[in-house]
Amino acid sequence: MSVIPGAEPFSHDGSRVGVLLSHGFTGSPKSMRPWAEHLATAGFTVRLPRLPGHGTTWQEMNRTRWEDWYAVLDQAFLELHERCDQVFVGGLSMGGTLVTRLAQVHGPQVSGLLLVNPAYTVDDPRLRVLPALQAVVPSLAGIGNDIKKPGQDEGCYSRIPLKALHSQTKLWGIVARDLAEVTQPVIVWHSAEDHVVPASSTELLLARISSADVTEHVLHDSYHVATLDNDAPRIFDESVQFLERLS
Repeated sequence: MSVIPGAEPFSHDGSRVGVLLSHGFTGSPKSMRPWAEHLATAGFTVRLPRLPGHGTTWQEMNRTRWEDWYAVLDQAFLELHERCDQVFVGGLSMGGTLVTRLAQVHGPQVSGLLLVNPAYTVDDPRLRVLPALQAVVPSLAGIGNDIKKPGQDEGCYSRIPLKALHSQTKLWGIVARDLAEVTQPVIVWHSAEDHVVPASSTELLLARISSADVTEHVLHDSYHVATLDNDAPRIFDESVQFLERLS
């Protein structure tokens, strides 16, 4: 299966402080590569995998489930943990959900979380019929490239694979249920105007986690894919400050 140009994974070996990044649902590493490259330039060891079923076709993605996506990140985390003294995890949208699960499962082995518009719930009444709909309808029109800055492309699908989406909703439920198990330092950026994930998702995160070290930033010049939007340089710089403070 050929990979969409720009959707390839990214890897860089630097210091003994590692950062694992994850892209979002139907997206690809293309949405996170500038951030990954910025962290690599700052000297960190960085891994940005391509999640199974992403960066190819939505039909292939419909044959994958959240456990498949998580397994790839878990493997990358364990590899980083072997070579680094500290490992931080970061993600965009569903990538934020997945790395939050890493923090819940691996506890203090995760040194901190960097989250951009993370998804733990979506206020969409259409999701109520998703369990039945996904059994008969393979896909719906896509919702990607929610970016304010002109000329940007996150390398996402034009269709939403519904079996994969149904699996993602199960992931939301598991991670939201266990948010109190998150005790690591957290930095979260969320856009004031996001057409994909509602503000209630970040509100849920902040209300339930047990972390004592929490930094929240509101982005006023970006939509959902903020890592490619007008506020991206701010995210990159503040992430380096967060990592340097904690390492």
